[in-house]
Amino acid sequence: MSSATIHPTLATATAPTRLDYDAILIVSFGGPDGMADVEPFLRNVLRGRNVPPERMREVAAHYEQFGGVSPINGHNRALISALRDDLRDFNLDLPVYWGNRNWHPTLPDTLARMASDGISNALAFFTSAYGSYPGCRQYMENIQDARQQAGPDAPEVHRLRAFFNHPGFIGPNIELVREAFDAVPPDRRSAARLVFTAHSIPLSMAASSPYESQLRKTASLVAAGAGVGAWDLVYQSRSGPPSQPWLEPDINDHLRALASNSVRDVILSPIGFLSDHMEVLFDLDTEARALAGELDINLVRAGTVGVHPDFIKMICELVIERQRPETPRRSLGSMGPAADICADTCCVPVARPR
Repeated sequence: MSSATIHPTLATATAPTRLDYDAILIVSFGGPDGMADVEPFLRNVLRGRNVPPERMREVAAHYEQFGGVSPINGHNRALISALRDDLRDFNLDLPVYWGNRNWHPTLPDTLARMASDGISNALAFFTSAYGSYPGCRQYMENIQDARQQAGPDAPEVHRLRAFFNHPGFIGPNIELVREAFDAVPPDRRSAARLVFTAHSIPLSMAASSPYESQLRKTASLVAAGAGVGAWDLVYQSRSGPPSQPWLEPDINDHLRALASNSVRDVILSPIGFLSDHMEVLFDLDTEARALAGELDINLVRAGTVGVHPDFIKMICELVIERQRPETPRRSLGSMGPAADICADTCCVPVARPR
């Protein structure tokens, strides 16, 4: 796709035209559940991309270290279970479905099941807090493609707003950062460096999205809430060709720079992720931790929000505010709550280099 291409059914599909929603759809990336799944999963992820076979083998080796199991699936199952409990507490009688971009349960299968169950109008929760092409618009495109495959009875699906500055996301991250600082020896805490990390994306993709500005807002809110004045935002897990510029600095380059400035303790907060999935377990807990050891840095990794009670309640709150337009929309900081519908020029895809 060129940067000017808009998915033909995207604009009408995202318009919240009705309030009688009858289901919630959890939309996520997907991941393998065993070694037999790894190669077909990666083929799905890399479809249409000019990625050398050796790079796919390299990524497959990451999964092999964990038995081929991506923890993102277990997280999503736990999230759905916790959400169902909270929905009952909020008197929200809504079934919860789950569909992935790259692995089972796939969005086409899930939309077909929703149609068979008589679902007509669902709200989608994306497991991404920020606006970007892969974390928002592409999911909507995936949903619309799945609706076309499901046929004329497929439900309409409207996404819930991005929650990068919602108190239910910021508050748990503040707690997690504070807990991480508590793991640093008391006499060294004041000199420890707080480093936030998120998945890198191409600069051309970042230019058409609020991804970087929203990440910086989240980082500033979490740092302020944790009482930390100095912090850094870095990136990880880039996968594009060397000729394509991506958001930087890379976490490993940044650790080297901190070591050269005699930093002994680093608190690493992966605010770009909701759970400890593969990019956290391998890129941070394995690669970055090994490098930190070589650099004589004490690396303390803060947790991710996972199924923190305040985060699960936040999802319910996002549903309620869409069902009841008079409900106040909570947010922190000067950016205000994200919009329900993005502009046509927001988070547009970019042509991939070949």
